[in-house]
Amino acid sequence: MAVKDRDRFSTATRIRLIGEQTAARVYRSQTKRQARRSRLTGRAALLALVVCSMVVALAYPMRQYVSQRADIADLQREQDAARQRVERLRDLKARWQDDAYAEQQVRARLHYVMPGETGYIVIDPGAAEQPRADRGSADRPWYANVWDGVDRSDAAGR
Repeated sequence: MAVKDRDRFSTATRIRLIGEQTAARVYRSQTKRQARRSRLTGRAALLALVVCSMVVALAYPMRQYVSQRADIADLQREQDAARQRVERLRDLKARWQDDAYAEQQVRARLHYVMPGETGYIVIDPGAAEQPRADRGSADRPWYANVWDGVDRSDAAGR
């Protein structure tokens, strides 16, 4: 029977029949692929929507968390610096409790002398040739710096 059918149909009819069968197969495979693709696209869209909503929901709290952690770190650094400063001040207070240290500081800073001693202030001959503003204030006694400040403010007022 297959031989009779083949003889009965012309070549053009056979080619047309093969084309229709191929088109039907292609159409069925495209329909399946589109159905599968649309199903995956819907799932992907839902997943993307869930991920985006999670990101939006967690963005502000995460920013606040990071900001607060940075603030905590800054405050801890400040606290450590304050502790170190307190320790230095306690050490300085303990030193000033010692009479020998206080006497040494009074002699050095205020140029005090003990009864029976003679105090001298040695002036560098080269320093006298320099203008007053160029001389370092640390090299001179405190009262000279105070008096120079008074002179400068008086001259600025004129």
